[in-house]
Amino acid sequence: MQTMTDTPPEIAEMVRARLMARSGVERFRMGVEMFEAARRMVLASLPPNLSDAERKRCLFERLYGMTLPAAP
Repeated sequence: MQTMTDTPPEIAEMVRARLMARSGVERFRMGVEMFEAARRMVLASLPPNLSDAERKRCLFERLYGMTLPAAP
């Protein structure tokens, strides 16, 4: 899969080098914080009158791009 970017290669490498200079714990924490921010944005965009189950289903579908599998 080919990706499109408007970031010059030297800038992308600088950002990557700075990221990789962080510890594994710091990188993991950054990922968790980014996921939580995305989760909050999706939840804020959903209609307020959804049940908890509907909110969870919509959150799953928006984040993962697929229908939530039915419970066995």
